[in-house]
This record gives sequence, C-alpha cells and structure tokens, in this order.
Amino acid sequence: MDFLRVAGAQLNLVVGDLDGNHDRIARAMAWAEERGADVLLLPELAITGYPPEDLLIRPAFVQANLDVLRRLAAGSGDVVTVVGFADRVGPVTDPLEDAAVRCVANAAALLYRGEIRGVYHKVLLPNYGVFDEDRYFVPGREPARIWDVGGVPVGVSVCEDIWIPDGPPTHQAAAGARVLLNINASPYHTNKAEERAALLAGQASRSGVPVVYVNLVGGQDELVFEGDSMVFDAAGELLYRAAEFREERFVVDTPLGTPRAPGGAVVTVRHDLLTDRAALPIPAPAPRLEPEEAEIYEALVTGLRDYVRKNGFRQVVIALSGGIDSALSAAIAADGLGPDAVWGIAMPSRFSSEGSVTDARDLAERLGIRFDVIPIDDTFAAFLDALDSPFSGTEFGVAEENLQARIRGAVVMALSNKFGHMVVTTGNKSEVAVGYATLYGDMAGGFSVLKDVFKTLVYRLAEWRNRNGEVIPRSIVDKPPSAELRPDQKDSDSLPPYDLLDQILSGYVEQDRSVQEIIGDGFDADLVSRVALLVDRNEYKRRQAAPGVRITRKAFGKDRRLPITNRYREG
Repeated sequence: MDFLRVAGAQLNLVVGDLDGNHDRIARAMAWAEERGADVLLLPELAITGYPPEDLLIRPAFVQANLDVLRRLAAGSGDVVTVVGFADRVGPVTDPLEDAAVRCVANAAALLYRGEIRGVYHKVLLPNYGVFDEDRYFVPGREPARIWDVGGVPVGVSVCEDIWIPDGPPTHQAAAGARVLLNINASPYHTNKAEERAALLAGQASRSGVPVVYVNLVGGQDELVFEGDSMVFDAAGELLYRAAEFREERFVVDTPLGTPRAPGGAVVTVRHDLLTDRAALPIPAPAPRLEPEEAEIYEALVTGLRDYVRKNGFRQVVIALSGGIDSALSAAIAADGLGPDAVWGIAMPSRFSSEGSVTDARDLAERLGIRFDVIPIDDTFAAFLDALDSPFSGTEFGVAEENLQARIRGAVVMALSNKFGHMVVTTGNKSEVAVGYATLYGDMAGGFSVLKDVFKTLVYRLAEWRNRNGEVIPRSIVDKPPSAELRPDQKDSDSLPPYDLLDQILSGYVEQDRSVQEIIGDGFDADLVSRVALLVDRNEYKRRQAAPGVRITRKAFGKDRRLPITNRYREG
C-alpha cells in the first residue's frame, strides 16, 4: 500500500448550531463512504462551530457537543473520520486559574465503525490577534502520538500545531507517521494564502511526510474563513488545492512518506489492513482568485452574506448617498444576497447635490435593487426649530451637520424595525480610524462591510467590480468624496488626501509603528501627530460601531484593543 485515500470536506458551519452542524458533518461522512475513502478530515471544532468563545464556559454546551460527537460516532462506518470538537477534561490545577473555565480541550476525534477510536488534544494554543484559546482550553500533552489506520501510521494535529516548525507534526513524523493530517479553522487576511502554502510545503519537505490540510469556510461574525484546503507530497510539492470561499469536498490518494521506526505511542484505529488499489487521478485544483482585489471582494461578499443569513435576516437596507462607499457596499450586498434582498434608500437634504440622488438611482438600476427616495429636509428643519432656543447665538457647525446623519440613521433603522431588514453601514476603515463618521448616524446599523477597507482600497475594489462592465457608475467613482452636510463640503476640507492618510494609518494602526517611526519615513511631523491623535481620540466611537468583515492582520475589534480612557500620547 503506497497511498492513503484522504477525503476532505471544507464546510460552512454555524457556531452553536449543533444539530445543523451534525447534519452537515453526517452528509460529508456518507459522501466519503460512497467514495471509498480511508480517512475523512473535517474542520477544527466542526461540531461547535468556530470560534465558540464563551459558550465553552457553559457546561451544558460542552455536554451537548459531546452528545453530537457520540451520535456521529454511532453513525460512522468504514471511513476513519477526523472531526473537531470540544472535549471535557479535568480542571486546571493552578490555583491562580479559574478552574471553572479552563476544563476543555480543543480536540479531534477519530471515529470508526460506530465508535470513538481515539482523541487528540491540540497542543499549541494561539493567544494573539483574534485568538483567545488560552482563555478556554487546556493544552494537549502528547505531541508525538500517532495512529495506525489500516497499517498506515498517521499524525493528527489541529491548526496552530502545524504553524510552529518544531510543533506536533514534526514530532509525529519523527515517531513514524507516514501522512500528517491537520484540521483547521484558520481565518482569512490578505496575503495569508501563500504564507500558509509555504508553511505547509516546508513542513512536508522537512519531515519527508505528506501533509493534508483541511480548513473551515464561511463567515462568523467579523471573521471569514476561506477554505483553501491543500495537499502536499513528501517533497513539499502541491498535489491539490481546494476552492476559496466556498464549500468543497475532495478525495486525494496521498502518497505515503518514507517509513521511519516508530518512536512514540501508536494507537490502532482501523484494524483491517488497507489493500492494494489503483490510485485515483488527482483532481484538478480549483482556480485561484486573482488579482488581490478579487480575493478581497469575495471575502467581503462571504462575510456579509453569512452574517446576514446566519443571523436570520432575509434582506438588507443601505443608505445610498451617491458616493463610492455606499455604492461598493450595495454592490457587495447584491452579489452576496441577490438584488431582490437589497433595498437602497436615498435621503437628500438641502445640502445634497442633484447628482447624489441621480447617481444613487443609476447605481440601483444597474444592480437591479429596490430604490426609494425619502427626503429629510423637513425633518431637519423641524429639529432646527426645536433646537432654536438652546442653539441661539451659535454658528452652524458640527452639531447641525451630524443632525442630518442622525436623521438618516433613524430613517433606515425605522425601516429595519418595520420590515425586519438589517441595516448595512457603509463607512470605510479610513473614516472609522479618524472618527470621520457620526455616532448614531451613518454608523447606525447591524453590519459594516467596509469596516476593514481603507478608502484607497475602496476605489481599487470598485474598479475591479467594474472590470466586465460598468456597474458602479463612473460619475460615482470620479466625484470628489463628500459627506454633503454643509454647502460645498469635501472630505479634503477635514482630512488629508486619502492616499497619504491611508499610508499613515497603515503604519500607526495596522503595523503598530510609533509616531516618530512614521515621521522618519518622510511624512510631515504635524500631520502624523494629528492623525495619530484622531485615531486615539475616537476609540470610543469604534467600540460602539457595528461589527464588520476582517480582511487584514490588524482590524478594529478583536485584533486591536486599546483603552478608551487613555491619556498616553506619542509625539
């Protein structure tokens, strides 16, 4: 026997939907049986969904996931199924730890012929960026454990275990594993795919053992998982690569690595030896999403679509200003949910240009979405009348500007309340970073699809979306950005040019560089200090903002956690 027939199923699972996840997993198990696979790999924490976060603190939730595992085991057949779940273990002994919390392991079970034949506990627990696994899990203690599957020794590991050069898969290979199996819930960010591929290829070539990697797919709150499951041979050459951002099942006859004398504990999972068979042709890999804009756009579509659908909404409402942010947001929504599920609302005031409504209408017609105009000037006038006495003797300013944004926020939220549609906010990362957004106004809504997208990238994505025909009208792409909250207003009145602003924000927010380091790159000192101060002062707004799709290594939210009350300033 010179290969192991490995099936992989990158599934779009839902956190907490234990019965639904059971059914998705069971269907994949039945499919793998039909294909005559030896092993089926499913994603990390497939039963619970990923990340389950503080659900893991609830004993009833952990027990319910174990009940699902037993149901899956009872239905298992001749395929060894490797499935992720939350295992109950003894409480931690450190008196400084909360034993009621950390009594769970991030685990993979090996199911075969009606039984749970083995369990592996994740050894390396990530605790950086969006990961908080030290909060919930007890680490595994057997990095070199290998499993005998019909005479083929295999190593099983979970996600982070394979990201460290001397992690468990390396020890499993040294202990005699001839195939390394790794299950994952590895969230997307730009440029991660090739980084991941290089890492897996390096693991395979260093160990002289093939690597099969299966990842989760779909959106979960702010995270997006792109799938992109891969198989590498013992030389580190790519054998197969699954699709990005969609569910897929695949079978690859994986050539075995060079035998080594076992040096670790071996647990027999499948007693009957695998017989000689003709190897199946390796399936053609899925086409890659290129250029970068295509990959990012699909991540945004996936994140918005799954957030809307998994939270029980059928339609969304978007305020269409005639600007590029709302136009791109509407295009993403129409592509992800279908045009019939998107309702665009224009809300002109006395300061709105004629083009703001005509451009919004043109966009809606091109996308095929519903479009309505609800003027807000009478409402604005009523507010001004009501505030005439306390505002007496003051100049028209930010308060009056923000009143218009808050009226618009109230209108779209009223439509949401009346019809049950979710409001999609349209602010981009550049605006969110410096606070160029109105709390309880244009920030009001359920999900912010562009929250991690700098303004310069908004333009790139719009141009990419128009590559096969003009969907976002040229007049929207070309017009100077403006909030249109006072006469002849332009974003450039308050902010530096976006190409300059985004470079500074990238350094300060995404790379955690100091003000002096950024100034050292040749940027104006006063400008850098001003931008940094705006970022710091507007933390309170971001804490109250809608969640949004994470596409970078450092998104606002779980990635970046700074105090609101904070007097430390650089520069």
